[in-house]
Amino acid sequence: MEVTRVLLNAQAVDGTVRKQAEDSLKQFQDQNLPSFLLCLSGELANNDKPVDSRKLAGLILKNALDAKEQLRKFELVQRWLSLDPAVKAQIKGCLLQTLSSPVPDARSTASQVIAKVAGIELPHNQWPELIGSLLSNIHHHPAHFKQATLETLGYICEEVSSDVVDQDQVNTILTAVVQGMNSSEGDNDVRLAATRALCNALGFAQVNFTSDMERDYIMRVVCEATLSPDMRIRQAAFECLVSISSMYYEKLSSYIHDIFNIASKAVREDEEPVALQAIEFWSSICDEEIDILEEYGGDFSGDSEVPCFYFVKKALPALVPMLLETLLKQEDDQDQDEGAWNISMAGGTCLGLVARTVTDDIVPLVLPFIEENIAKPDWRQREAATYAFGSILEGPAPDKLMPIVNVALNFMLNALTKDPNNHVKDSTAWTLGRIFEFLHGSTIESPIITNANCQQILTVLLQSMKDVPNVAEKACGALYFLAQGYEDTVSSSLLSPFFQDIVQALLTVTRREDAGESRLRTAAYETLNEVVRCSADETVPTVLQLVPVIMMELNNTVEAQKLSSEEKARQNELQGLLCGCLQVIIQKLGASEPTKHLFMQYADQVMGLFLRVFACRHATVHEETMLAIGALAYTTGSDFAKYMQEFYPYLEMGLQNFEEYQVCAITVGVVGDLCRALEEKILPYCDGIMTQLLKDLSSNQLHRSVKPPIFSCFGDIALAIGENFEKYLIYAMPMLQGAAEVSTHTSGADDEMTEYTNMLRNGILEAYSGIFQGFKNSPKTQLLMPYAPHILQFLDSIYLKKDMDDVVTKTAIGLLGDLADALGGNAGPLISQAVASKNFLKECLSSDDHLIKESADWAQLAVSRAVAG
Repeated sequence: MEVTRVLLNAQAVDGTVRKQAEDSLKQFQDQNLPSFLLCLSGELANNDKPVDSRKLAGLILKNALDAKEQLRKFELVQRWLSLDPAVKAQIKGCLLQTLSSPVPDARSTASQVIAKVAGIELPHNQWPELIGSLLSNIHHHPAHFKQATLETLGYICEEVSSDVVDQDQVNTILTAVVQGMNSSEGDNDVRLAATRALCNALGFAQVNFTSDMERDYIMRVVCEATLSPDMRIRQAAFECLVSISSMYYEKLSSYIHDIFNIASKAVREDEEPVALQAIEFWSSICDEEIDILEEYGGDFSGDSEVPCFYFVKKALPALVPMLLETLLKQEDDQDQDEGAWNISMAGGTCLGLVARTVTDDIVPLVLPFIEENIAKPDWRQREAATYAFGSILEGPAPDKLMPIVNVALNFMLNALTKDPNNHVKDSTAWTLGRIFEFLHGSTIESPIITNANCQQILTVLLQSMKDVPNVAEKACGALYFLAQGYEDTVSSSLLSPFFQDIVQALLTVTRREDAGESRLRTAAYETLNEVVRCSADETVPTVLQLVPVIMMELNNTVEAQKLSSEEKARQNELQGLLCGCLQVIIQKLGASEPTKHLFMQYADQVMGLFLRVFACRHATVHEETMLAIGALAYTTGSDFAKYMQEFYPYLEMGLQNFEEYQVCAITVGVVGDLCRALEEKILPYCDGIMTQLLKDLSSNQLHRSVKPPIFSCFGDIALAIGENFEKYLIYAMPMLQGAAEVSTHTSGADDEMTEYTNMLRNGILEAYSGIFQGFKNSPKTQLLMPYAPHILQFLDSIYLKKDMDDVVTKTAIGLLGDLADALGGNAGPLISQAVASKNFLKECLSSDDHLIKESADWAQLAVSRAVAG
């Protein structure tokens, strides 16, 4: 097989040629993997071959070692580890040889593949000589070889975790990298590769950062690199500083003054990519300080590990003027491009973070800038002043901002309709949204929106929804937060008299020809949903009138025939939005008996439509439709049984959907809704549902986040069908026990793992609770006795681990009560021996959290009855 020719054909413009080549490669891979991989590595290493075939060879090699999907990745790792060592050695030899190639693309591809191999082998103590042999390249070879080697070291640091490389090797890597960054290094490509490599290697440098001398040296070299004549090196050096600020915040005190000066100069004078990273440094410092202040509430006495150095507060007098200057560097078309990011946007974002960090202190520093620029003839000054105002609304105390907002409100409403410039209108609508988000609602003492100004505010917002798409989208956003401020007012709200007009205006926006631009259609539906959700009882007749309108729109999307792929994507998006809208309407009308009764006239038609949407088979739409059906089941209660036969195949399809795991997770949630709605009427479908849920749990393909809700779902099913759950006990209980054991071993690895472990525990505990409550008062309760010792042991072990969150604490102590309540005196002796029934219960009884305390009071009652019995 002429590999070079096939690799080039696989990139051909002609689809037939390309397909034929791809099939040949696939066939070769399937028939003889070792030869296939050797062949590719040989192609990549051969300097006589064309660049394009070498690059693709490297890419295929890389894809043979790694995949995004966890299960696939695991399979590829196992496949590589089981290859003949001689074959692997040959491939690795070719990869290392490619690092000296004169062709930059080949070197870069080889770097990435070497890192993927290292990511597999180093944790298994294989290829121990790799780092040594890379480091030896750095001393006596041409610059391009040095550059490729540093790039490879950087990728390796990205691929493997820091505990895989011993400290001696870390030291030598850091030494080589930092030397490569030095200004004495004559080749800029080498310096750039070294600077990027340092950014990846910082996670390995914990020990080095504790030594003053080593840290000083690293920081000096990084700061020097921010002054390099090469823009790419300056940008990479600031990226290093951003990483250092989040990883080693507590070590920055002695450098912050110098960094501030370097960063200020870069923000004011350097090219945009460098200036953006310099601003990002301060945003990162704000993030760190916001986290510390939130965690410790500003109280650093006692044993807080990370005190706050108040870098942002100390830098304020110089930092704020610098950020305000950036706001005047807008681009002419920045509002049209969704992904736009430039200096003025970065500066405004950073200013917002500064406001959250220092709260009230920011106001006197920004106010003069706003006053000076808000009425200037140059649009840039007006827009910058408006953006600055909007940026500082989250953080300072409402009473500090209220006087200013009350003065500014009229001015802004005027600007939104009359300013000749679209950028100014865009920022004005956004700022109004921020005012309504942070300074309006039931918790704010003096309301911004009053009988006197409500009509004017709404007239302006509804008028602005007819403006160009980006301004209309921001106006929808402002209305969204305006409505949200009334979510706690039940009987009547200031918006009620205008409710019909608001709904009509939003529906008009959704039908605009240009509603596809600037997310306008999505924003209009999201706002309509919020307006309905937060509406007062007096608007129910209007909400009810919306049902046939939205059903009609949904029906039109289902009827649409022969669409192009672009139209089909638009139609799918619209179906999702309409199902989401119906879900909110159903929840709103289902919330009270009289309105529920009114809605029931539409229930059959709505369900029929949902089933037709399912037949269109599209994942994102399925999520929204499933959620809407869950709401419908909740509202119709046991009447939903009449739809089950037709709906069940789609329910099963959702539970089988491993690929789009969000669909699977939502479907599991809907099973819970159905259990609560149908109770015993769900029994005929339980065999199918339980079989599918048990299959999901046994699958390696299913995303781990779906497993906790599946366990909770066991509890929902048991609660619905009571002692009929008996036949599932022998399958469900071992699954729960296995998961319980896993959850006691996995905690504490990192924050993400701890959070997942808590979700898993909560799911398991909810399952057990549902099962005990379902069996309570049934003659079959004794079937649960054999499981009691394990459950009590599980409660003890999570209590002793001391890392459960409040949700788990409440569910766990509730389960103790359910177990005692269901098993009674039979379990008395077991319960009285458990740690959970003494210390854990005692702690929960004195908890500040009233929900935990409530659960504990009930548990105490049940435990004392069982122990006495």
